[in-house]
Amino acid sequence: MKQLLMILLLATGVWGSEGMATFKQKCASCHQLYVPLSQLEENFMRQDNKLLNLKAPTVNQMVYRLKNRIGDPNGDRDMHLMEIESFLEDYFQNPNKDKSVCLPEVLKFFETMPKMDLNDEEFESIVAFLYAYDPKSYQNKTLDYQAFESAKQQAKKQDKMVMIFFTAKHCSFCKKMERNVLSDSEVIAQLDQDVVVVKIDTAVQKSPIAFTPTMTPTFVFLNPQGKELYRVPGAWEKGDFLQILKEAKSKQKTYKSKEK
Repeated sequence: MKQLLMILLLATGVWGSEGMATFKQKCASCHQLYVPLSQLEENFMRQDNKLLNLKAPTVNQMVYRLKNRIGDPNGDRDMHLMEIESFLEDYFQNPNKDKSVCLPEVLKFFETMPKMDLNDEEFESIVAFLYAYDPKSYQNKTLDYQAFESAKQQAKKQDKMVMIFFTAKHCSFCKKMERNVLSDSEVIAQLDQDVVVVKIDTAVQKSPIAFTPTMTPTFVFLNPQGKELYRVPGAWEKGDFLQILKEAKSKQKTYKSKEK
């Protein structure tokens, strides 16, 4: 029955919404969705994980190893899927580095994952999400800017933050930021995971919130209810901006805990 349910999830595309939502809730605090292989190699083989400071393997790392190390990747697709499901069911319940499909030179930087407390539906959706995961969907992707009102609705529905990117046509630093940082696949993947992005050109648009920036670029993070969480002016390099996203996420988590 589990295998049948997962096949149906894949066939109907349910993994896209259900699997991503479950992954975000259960796994995303440690596992990033996508980092280019060239950056992963630089991070692990040359810089001892000091470049990216990853807590756990990325999803593109895990999926590549899963599909090539578990079962027969060239055999029957449904059988291969079931073999991966069986492996993950055991691994989630009894995590052990000795059973991991990841490379030892990568695993040495991580702690053993905790046991996953999942019900059947959550387990199926995560496995289906991993099996259907395609790293190409995270390559050469561009940011999907939303209008402010639709961004608020989407943020509430998906429990994400809203990030307002205040820019201006004459701002060279804004253009550099978009060209070098906001177009980076890892940055886009992280933004897609945590925020809905709004772009406001201060030369022609009024600020949709009470705050009006005095310099560009400026990034303002709001919770799904529209409360300002974090405000950061200036242009940033990729590593610094990824840290800003982590800080914004941390502030959102702290705010949510205070609401309880």
